[in-house]
Amino acid sequence: MAQTLLKVSGLKVAYGGIQAVKGVDFEVREGELVSLIGSNGAGKTTTMKAITGTLPALEGQIEFLGKSIKGRGAWDLVKEGLVMVPEGRGVFTRMTITENLQIGAYIRSDKAGIAEDIEKVFGIFPRLKERATQLAGTMSGGEQQMLAMGRALMARPKVLLMDEPTMGLSPIMCDKIFEVVQSVYDQGVTVLLVEQNASRALQLANRGYVMESGLITMSGDAKVMLNDPKVRAAYLGE
Repeated sequence: MAQTLLKVSGLKVAYGGIQAVKGVDFEVREGELVSLIGSNGAGKTTTMKAITGTLPALEGQIEFLGKSIKGRGAWDLVKEGLVMVPEGRGVFTRMTITENLQIGAYIRSDKAGIAEDIEKVFGIFPRLKERATQLAGTMSGGEQQMLAMGRALMARPKVLLMDEPTMGLSPIMCDKIFEVVQSVYDQGVTVLLVEQNASRALQLANRGYVMESGLITMSGDAKVMLNDPKVRAAYLGE
């Protein structure tokens, strides 16, 4: 069995005075694409923030590469290879696309490797290459999402966390983003995907977890879950 890269046990997190995550357990193994699905307010984003150190965990353990990372900051975790594409993208609007990508490599000092990886990102996202000198703030939401994903890849992640990458995008752009998630995974990056579009998320994934009201209520092979009547009724509108 592949090595477990990320393991969350008994995680409890409060957000805005409410206990949003009530004791969650899940893991991501090397070479997997794992989807965490659930309705709005289920606690998915809060879980992601706790993993990456932007929200404190009340209880539980978060382990990455076999070591506890609970309480460590996002800056530190990027160096270890745990990188998140946050909900809302968070690109540097007054910088060019190329400058945003360079910032993604801030933990690195290998100039030749960085230049090579920028070209790789441009290979995945031809649209970014066409607009390399454009200010990020002048791009569409979908293009900014591509940039946020490209910037995360510049850190050479061992596990890439993506939080709602298609939120607020047009159906055509959503299709493009899902293609890119697949392409990133195909290049050997282990992915944890939080996504409201349950059907597409499970189609992409090897394994899935369903989160409801701060708890994991179901988990298993993603294709089996995709055909589960309860999942279909609750999340696929059937």
